[in-house]
Amino acid sequence: MLFAAMSVIWGIPYLLIKIAVDGVSAPVLVFARTAIGAAVLIPLALSRAAWAPVLRAWKPVLVFAFFEIVAAWLMLSDAERHISSSLTGLLIAASPIVAAGLDRLTGGERRLGGKRIAGLAVGFAGVAVLAGPEITGGSAWPVVEVLLVATCYAIAPLVAARHLADVPALPMTAACLGVAAVVYAGPAAATWPTEMPSMRVLLALATLAVVCTALAFIVFFALIREVGPTRALVFTYVNPAVALAAGVIVLAEPLTPWNLAGLALILGGSVLATRRSRPSAEPTLAAPR
Repeated sequence: MLFAAMSVIWGIPYLLIKIAVDGVSAPVLVFARTAIGAAVLIPLALSRAAWAPVLRAWKPVLVFAFFEIVAAWLMLSDAERHISSSLTGLLIAASPIVAAGLDRLTGGERRLGGKRIAGLAVGFAGVAVLAGPEITGGSAWPVVEVLLVATCYAIAPLVAARHLADVPALPMTAACLGVAAVVYAGPAAATWPTEMPSMRVLLALATLAVVCTALAFIVFFALIREVGPTRALVFTYVNPAVALAAGVIVLAEPLTPWNLAGLALILGGSVLATRRSRPSAEPTLAAPR
């Protein structure tokens, strides 16, 4: 049940963002999501002992917050003003492939054997299959924004694994959301809607904040306790398919052969590029969507 919940909870944010950006600006969307998410999570992590490691590691926590939330969520929201939610979810699926490459380039211990190199090649071929028609069709910058988000989602877990392994995830997540809310308070106030958004937009914002942010991390931590961090992250391979289905079913977005081919290539490449020859520790944080 926890696995199924995470597959859906972090598969539908792209649909909800697409709905929300029709009524509010990207800064307002990010502010609402982070402020409400922080308000829900902070009371769950009030222990002084839980916050002490967060304060000691404040520099890497800020770096993690920048890549995971501050930069990523603004670009993600802005990109979805121009491209479909299903395409966005599929392109974000490239983040494990980017992470595998960055890990090696920045001195990681994982060696790029034949299977992993093949996985990187297959995965990037999938990105090309998805991005090519959009770039040639005039949507180059939104696609670049989403690929930058995928890179942010690849960098943040590397920071967490190397510098935040001993920091409790719940208070750290609450702190990151709080920092992001402070950062976007000013831009959100400057772009606040002059009229009340529609109920559809308000429901999308509330679901993003409460379900896809606050509840998502609570469920994710419960899943880690049940099956361990390595198996817990398997649900990330299901999220792109959920994003694709949600966009097609709810918003009537087109289901093209390019989408299906890109999904198959990216997921196949991710499996090859991230598989390990022997068990080892995984970072216990995945990117919030």
